[in-house]
Amino acid sequence: MDRRTGFHSGELAVQRRAGVDRDAARLIGMLDAPDLRGGLARSLAERTFLAITAHDRTGRLWITPLVGSPGFVEVRGPADLLVHAVPPPGDPLEGLGAGQQVGILALDPARRRRVRVNGTLSGADERELAVHVDQAYGNCPRFIHPRDLEPAPVLGPPTVRRGQALAPADVDLVRRADTFLLGTSHPTRGADASHRGGRVVVEDARTLYWPDLPGNNMFNSLGNIAADPAAALVFVDFATGGTVHLSGQAEIDWAEEGRGVRFTVEALVSGPTLALRERREEHSTA
Repeated sequence: MDRRTGFHSGELAVQRRAGVDRDAARLIGMLDAPDLRGGLARSLAERTFLAITAHDRTGRLWITPLVGSPGFVEVRGPADLLVHAVPPPGDPLEGLGAGQQVGILALDPARRRRVRVNGTLSGADERELAVHVDQAYGNCPRFIHPRDLEPAPVLGPPTVRRGQALAPADVDLVRRADTFLLGTSHPTRGADASHRGGRVVVEDARTLYWPDLPGNNMFNSLGNIAADPAAALVFVDFATGGTVHLSGQAEIDWAEEGRGVRFTVEALVSGPTLALRERREEHSTA
């Protein structure tokens, strides 16, 4: 795979329709071959939370969070990364297979920082994931809800429900969420993981809608959707660690009142628990 060829046709089409193609063209250098050393290495080494977009062994696209102590994301060279974590039992990407294109988002909500990393999963076992990186660049902090996350134990195996539609508890979690993670892919350019702030509208048990908030004008996610509607979402309850993973089809809605995305659920995994919680300040009652 060679991602160093600028924007693909889907990204260009969305940029043109949104009227930002000239602004986006100024950012094309961000897609050049990366060098993970230096500032990027230090930033990645501090992360305790990331998300990875990949296909399961049936070919279905999912996005899932991975957590660890600082240093669990290790730079091994100018274009090689080692993640000392794997999707946990019950996760839709459990047993993730190597040799496929993946997208990674390293997120620091407390300082409102994020780094996108796209490449090929060159190795995977029961403990770690090796990634050969084709793209790595920072994104703006807009719409990142600041929260301080800390490790938390997962007590016992999770109760996991699989299905094709949202249950009432899933709907409640989705409606309460102020953040979700979005996975998309392109047939030749690979997968991508991104962060979305703002609320999601649950239209029914199988249909979600969210407005597309203004970003960096590159339209990586929407450009992928324009080329390939397969998409994945994950919602996290940061108070309990509970998650709802969704996989399905997305479509850009170019309505006059504002651009958005409508998502149709095809598969759902509800219940895998994230070993991370939002830190709550303790207030004295004295």
